[in-house]
Amino acid sequence: MDEFHTPLLVDVDPSRNLNDLLGERVRTMPDATLVERKVGDRWHPMTAREFDAAVVAAAKGLVARGVQPGDRVGIMSRTRYEWTLLDWAIWAAGAVPIPLYETSSAEQVHWILTDSAVSLLVVETAAHAATVASVRAETPDLRDVLVLDDGAVDALVADGASVGDEEIGRRRGLADLADVATIIYTSGTTGRPKGAALTHENFYVLSVNAVKGLHEVVATPGARTLLFMPLAHVFARFVEVLVVAAGAVLGHTPDTKDLLPDLGTFRPTFILSVPRVFEKVYNSSEQKAVAGGKGAIFHRAADAAIAYSRALDTPGGPGVALRLKHRVADVLVLSKLRAALGGQVEWAISGGAPLGERLGHFYRGVGLKVLEGYGLTETTAPATVNLPGRTKIGTVGPPLPGTAVRLAADGEIEVKGPHVFAGYHQNPSATAEAFDDGWFRTGDLGSLDDEGFLRITGRKKEIIVTAGGKNVAPAVLEDRLRAHPLVSQCVVVGDQRPFIGALVTLDPEGLPGWLAAHGHPAMDVAQARTAPAVVAAIDEAVEKANAAVSRAESIRKYRVLDTDLTIANGYLTPKMSVKRNVVLKDFAAEIDALYEGPPPAGTH
Repeated sequence: MDEFHTPLLVDVDPSRNLNDLLGERVRTMPDATLVERKVGDRWHPMTAREFDAAVVAAAKGLVARGVQPGDRVGIMSRTRYEWTLLDWAIWAAGAVPIPLYETSSAEQVHWILTDSAVSLLVVETAAHAATVASVRAETPDLRDVLVLDDGAVDALVADGASVGDEEIGRRRGLADLADVATIIYTSGTTGRPKGAALTHENFYVLSVNAVKGLHEVVATPGARTLLFMPLAHVFARFVEVLVVAAGAVLGHTPDTKDLLPDLGTFRPTFILSVPRVFEKVYNSSEQKAVAGGKGAIFHRAADAAIAYSRALDTPGGPGVALRLKHRVADVLVLSKLRAALGGQVEWAISGGAPLGERLGHFYRGVGLKVLEGYGLTETTAPATVNLPGRTKIGTVGPPLPGTAVRLAADGEIEVKGPHVFAGYHQNPSATAEAFDDGWFRTGDLGSLDDEGFLRITGRKKEIIVTAGGKNVAPAVLEDRLRAHPLVSQCVVVGDQRPFIGALVTLDPEGLPGWLAAHGHPAMDVAQARTAPAVVAAIDEAVEKANAAVSRAESIRKYRVLDTDLTIANGYLTPKMSVKRNVVLKDFAAEIDALYEGPPPAGTH
């Protein structure tokens, strides 16, 4: 099958905009909690009516400071309540929010501010303000910079005291579905970021249809989620709108170091994350069990969870013996994992990269049903997702309502629907290149089964062609290697080379726990990269990864680098994607070294 379409479930009046979505929530559930703010160690509820009043007060401040309808207002901050408040306030003022990652460099900040003509910018910290100040002279449109840590929201509220409610009411009605709601800049793995212009239709239609399709997950009584992904990323922005449409409760965690404690106190019913988080939860749980002398119990419980989940997909389901084994595993291990996630989380939506079948089955066996999805900035986050009643682990699900997916002749995934972006801001050539007869060209490769379930097989631009002419999709190997607790990043190489190789980095956070759990002395990354026990573990991980591919596609040699690939050193984008071209350039000598000397046995 090379094309599949899911019908739209909910039509939206073209004259509406996102302000109407919040207005509907206030009208239908005025006194029900919409947001919970963490102050100290406690979560404080805000009703829809209270949140809306805070939005209006902040919007008045924007008006008082000269923000006009259609103006661009930037937000540069970690994920926190004020981010969401400002997003809705900017829409209420008739303006367009522009997100900036809090990790952005001065060069990136300069580009986004000038390309989108931001007139007012709210940053989180004095350090962010200093970054902006370093390029302020070259940003002629920027009139005002406010700092959240210095009371930016209170200042806006005070400034707007003289602005009437009727002005905000008027501005809230100016936009329609076709108008731009935000411009989100792509991470720029291959060059300068492009600004994806997303409309009110993109968010509105996608959200109300996702609520219908995922009702059991996001819209049942008591539904609540804790947001810890960067709000500068499209996935988190979509969730911020989704909870309003779903009647769910939203919380924020600015620092992922506080994630487990915050999950424990906020107690979400569904979470949204990327596979790396699920991998780290599994790995840290495993290491803790091994360190406590309970490694064998953990591994038996994990095997029981996986076997139980796999059996759920077979005729008749799990047998009596397996159900008993799973029940014992639940008492000893699995229930403790659920408790660590807050105790009532039932669903998780995973996106950004393939999770892998083993982890998908493990978490379902734990009692956390992971629904893998797929999407990009240009599709306003999800284009496909597994559904509660329609799940195939190992796939990213069927198209969401209103979405069509097709495969080009070379296997590239193409998407069409009301959630597909309007185009790149001030970049008509890139926009034209991104579409084929109205279909958005994702750059990803995949396959569709007879029921419309999509499976991601690689990235078109990252396909490696060996000297022998073999096409290799590196993502398959990289994802499997990154799942090992010792591995932070993996970059598969081999373009126009005689065989496939890899650059591997060790995880500085996972290394101490792994060493302790396996009875090895403490050492730093530089020492560990050549330690026999670590090398043997990486060898085994490479061997397991190679089991997923043919001999010609397998990793034959690898090198462990003495430094990690991070956002800070410029090798990862803010959404944790590897800047492959930068890695290939900066580590050219290490790559060349892989191919020195005699080739591995069996290489042709």
